[in-house]
Amino acid sequence: SGSGKSTLIRHLNRLIDPTDGDILIEGTNVMSLNNEQLIDFRRHKMSMVFQRFGLFPHKTVIQNVGYGLEMQGKTEEERNKISMEKIESVGLNGFENQYPNQLSGGMQQRVGLARALATNTDIMLMDEAFSALDPLIRSDMQKQLLDLQSELKKTIVGMDNVIDETIIAILSKGHALLEGVPGLAKTLLVSSIADCLSLSFKRIQFTPDLMPSDITGSELLQDDPVSGQRKFQFSKGPIFANMILADEINRTPPKTQAALLEAMQEKKVSAGGDDYVLDPPFFVLATQNPLEQEGTYALPEAQLDRFMFKIHVDYPSFDEEIEIMESVTSGVTNAMKSVLKKAEIIALQDVVSRIHVTPHLFQYVATLVRNTRPDGDNSIDVVKNYVSWGCGPRACLNLITGAKARAALHGNMNVSLDDIKALAKPVLRHRMGLNFLAQSDGETTDSVIEQLLEVTPEGEELHGAA
Repeated sequence: SGSGKSTLIRHLNRLIDPTDGDILIEGTNVMSLNNEQLIDFRRHKMSMVFQRFGLFPHKTVIQNVGYGLEMQGKTEEERNKISMEKIESVGLNGFENQYPNQLSGGMQQRVGLARALATNTDIMLMDEAFSALDPLIRSDMQKQLLDLQSELKKTIVGMDNVIDETIIAILSKGHALLEGVPGLAKTLLVSSIADCLSLSFKRIQFTPDLMPSDITGSELLQDDPVSGQRKFQFSKGPIFANMILADEINRTPPKTQAALLEAMQEKKVSAGGDDYVLDPPFFVLATQNPLEQEGTYALPEAQLDRFMFKIHVDYPSFDEEIEIMESVTSGVTNAMKSVLKKAEIIALQDVVSRIHVTPHLFQYVATLVRNTRPDGDNSIDVVKNYVSWGCGPRACLNLITGAKARAALHGNMNVSLDDIKALAKPVLRHRMGLNFLAQSDGETTDSVIEQLLEVTPEGEELHGAA
C-alpha cells in the first residue's frame, strides 16, 4: 500500500493530470501523448480493470462490457454476443441488464474484467482486481478438483487422505512416494490419476536388472538416409513423459535409482553431452513395499529428499473392505474420464504458487523444521534422545508449497496453521533419521513429529523463538 501502483494506473488512464517523468509501454512514452493519441493507444493496446472508475453509471452491464467493442466498430449483434460470453466467463450471467450502482464493488470489478477480456487487447491494467478474481478462482478450482476426486472414487475405495495428499503434490509441482504393504491399490491409484489427467503417462517397473539407460534413454547408431553416414542419435526413454509411475522403486540398485535424481530436481535429462528439458508438468509418483527386505535396496537419503511427500497407505476399514469386495466381484467396471487438461493443470499450479502466506506462518515452519535437528541449541528431549539427523531447508519449502495447495484444495486463498500441521507428517517423516534407542523404545518418525507439533509455539511466543 502507498507505493504508487494506483497512481501509475490513473496516470495511464488520465484520471489525474500527468506529472513529469516517462512511462514506457512497448517503447511508447504514454506521458508524451496528447488525449487523442492516448485514447487511440488505449483503444488498440490496453484494457482497464478498475474497481469503480471507467464504468458508465447510465449504461447496463452488457453495454459497459461492449463499450470497447463499440469503439472498435463492432455491430450491436457482434457486441452482444461477445459481451455475453465474457459476462458468463466471469460469473455475472443474469446481471447483464443491471446498472453498476446495483452491483457490489467486487461485481463491478468483474464487469471491468469482462470488458477487458471482450476488447481482447495486448495489455491489461488491473488495480486491486485480484479480490474480484478470488471467488472465480476458488469456485472454478474447487469444481475441477472435486471432479477429479469423484472420478478417482469410481475405482478407489476409501484412501481419502492418500488421494488428497497425492493431488496436493501434483498441484505443488512435487513428487510423492507411496509406501504400503502389497494389495492396497497403490499402483491402481496412480494409474487412475493418469486416466483422469490428459497427460502423457509412463510406468516403469523397477527390477534388480534395470539399467539407468532404461529410464533416461540411450544413444543408438543410426544410418542417415541423406548422407549415408552413420551417427549416434539419442532415443528418449520413458522418463520423457508428464507423469511417471515408478513402481516398486526400492527393487532396483542405487545406480538406477539415481537416474531419477536429475530429472526430479532439475526437470531435465543429460545424455551424450546434451541437456534435454522435460515437458511440464512433470512429476514422479513412486511406490514401495516396506515389509519385504530381501532383494530390495533402501532409497538413499538424497533420493528420499527429492520426494515432496512420503505417503503412508494403510489398511482399509471394515466397511471399506466390504465395499471393495462388492465392487470388484460385481463384474461392473466404471470407465474413467479425463477431468483436467495439461494447460489447466499448469494454470492450477500457477494459482497455487500465488496463494498468500503470512510472515507468522513462515516463522512457524522455520521453527518446526529447526526443532527436528539435534544440535546444541535444541532443548527438546524427544529430539535429543531419539533423532540422529533432522530435516533440511527443503522441508521448509515443501511445507509452505504443500500448505498452499491444501488451502486451494479446500477453497481457501490463504494458508492457515491447520494446513501446515496436516502436512507435517508426509513432509517430515522421510527427512529425519532415528537412532537405535528410538527403535528399541518403539518410537517412529510420526510419533516424534506429533510430539514436536505439541511443543512448537504457535502464538506470540513464536516471535521470541525466531
